[in-house]
Amino acid sequence: MPSLPLDDENLPLFTVGQVAEMLEIQQAFLRRLDDFRVVRPSRSPGGQRRYTRREITVVQYVVNLVDEGMTLTAVRRVLELEERVRELEAQRDALQAELEAHRDALRAAVAERDARLARLAAGRRDDDRPPAPDSPD
Repeated sequence: MPSLPLDDENLPLFTVGQVAEMLEIQQAFLRRLDDFRVVRPSRSPGGQRRYTRREITVVQYVVNLVDEGMTLTAVRRVLELEERVRELEAQRDALQAELEAHRDALRAAVAERDARLARLAAGRRDDDRPPAPDSPD
């Protein structure tokens, strides 16, 4: 079954009026969010703002921050910092996965070395002389 446009949270479907009504805020506040680059809705061919479900969630979060006393400049900075934290967490996770891979490779190399040493030690105990070199010099 094909997905519906409403299933895509990044599809710009909602007008300023619809979002204002949903969140019980003034349309002018939504325009100010755009002016302050807090939320950047796309534009319809006629130039009207269109909001995605994801942007509406951000607007709702911004409304809560403003209700707590933050300015729009501070809200924009909070959103930037939260995005930076997400980027750093993704980098950390990638580095952690890379570290685990290196650690696993190192453990395998150590286990192989230990097995080789054990074989060599066992061979010396059997005949008390070092093993012959592989190739003559």
